[in-house]
Amino acid sequence: MSARAGIVVTGTEVLTGQISDRNGPWIATQLLDLGVDVAHITVCGDRPDDLRSALRFLADEGVDLIVTSGGLGPTADDLTVATVADFCGIGVDHDQQVEDQIRDIVREWSIRRGNDPDRESVRAAIRKQAMVPRGATVVSPAGTAPGVVVPAGSDHPVVMVLPGPPRELQAMWPAAVDAQPAVEAIRGRIELETETIRMFGTAESELAETLRDAESTVSRFGDLEITTCLRVSELEMVTRFPADAMDAYRAVAGLVVERHGDTVYSTDGSTVDDQVAALLAGHRIATAESCTGGMIAARLTDRAGSSAYVMGGVVSYDNSAKTGLLDVPAAMIAEHGAVSEEVASAMATGALSRLGADIAVSTTGVAGPGGGTPEKPVGTVCFGLARSGGSVITRRLVLAGTRADVRERSVTVAMHMLRSALSD
Repeated sequence: MSARAGIVVTGTEVLTGQISDRNGPWIATQLLDLGVDVAHITVCGDRPDDLRSALRFLADEGVDLIVTSGGLGPTADDLTVATVADFCGIGVDHDQQVEDQIRDIVREWSIRRGNDPDRESVRAAIRKQAMVPRGATVVSPAGTAPGVVVPAGSDHPVVMVLPGPPRELQAMWPAAVDAQPAVEAIRGRIELETETIRMFGTAESELAETLRDAESTVSRFGDLEITTCLRVSELEMVTRFPADAMDAYRAVAGLVVERHGDTVYSTDGSTVDDQVAALLAGHRIATAESCTGGMIAARLTDRAGSSAYVMGGVVSYDNSAKTGLLDVPAAMIAEHGAVSEEVASAMATGALSRLGADIAVSTTGVAGPGGGTPEKPVGTVCFGLARSGGSVITRRLVLAGTRADVRERSVTVAMHMLRSALSD
């Protein structure tokens, strides 16, 4: 078994949902990349008793390493270092070198902002952050809060204490994992291979049936850690395994491709955005969007880079914008409605012509509450894809979810339409 770790994210603002946790998933990814299994991610408020309970739970689970984030600031509720030291049964000592380092950072910031760096409240805050658990390795700060790595004891594993701001935590991570106690904690890690298959159009239940069959027919299936996730209308299968189980993975992947090959679009981990960016090389693309509000153009601009030229996009909510900017006939809108395959086709053709592109994609739909009809309920979205010198492809779907869900799923559908058209 590989080395195992647990993560404790501290902060009442995270616990109450005021901010989203970015540190837990990021730390987990880094540990997994190192070959360390992540057993648990827990979130607790800025209360010493709750943090102690979380630490005790993970220690009792037998993890080799605990990583905490948050609670290293200068305010009264930042108590992680003191609580970890108490949990580990060790005291804290003032570290003059750490204090000098923090003081230099704070002084520079204070002078830059026109503040007094020597006032008593600042000196007290610096001294608080310079208290270090006995025997711990100090991780130099990326902000003002240093991290610490506490060696394992008779009843607790190694504890790595890092700050809450993601920028600081990520900058300090390499030094933290290189600290000797951390190196010792993850010595038993096993390098694992990770492979990803992505599908568009396969139901999760269908893939589950295929994997059940694989479990009964593929040798060493038990050595494969397979995770399936439905993500914005796509189905992702991520498999982690030791290198000597590669034949087992290939057998499972072969069965998945055999049964779901018409929906499998990636077996090498590449995303639809990656593939569209590559396929668009040398093309000039334009978008005409209603319900997606420019989200397709933004995604294309982010990923296409220098391989394709995004000519631009038209966001046309009102019918007058569709007629005035995209040359959609008013009579067509009156006859078929703004949310129709006919109008989606005309929008794509209009963007193609008006923006001088050789390929264009469009969306028009009923994304949010307060609209829709029995014939075109909320979630109805029509798509158009036009290419110079070719026919227009259209598609009509009813997508589930909130306004944000419908928009995001519509962008994914449009990207797959582009991928399919450019692959032909």
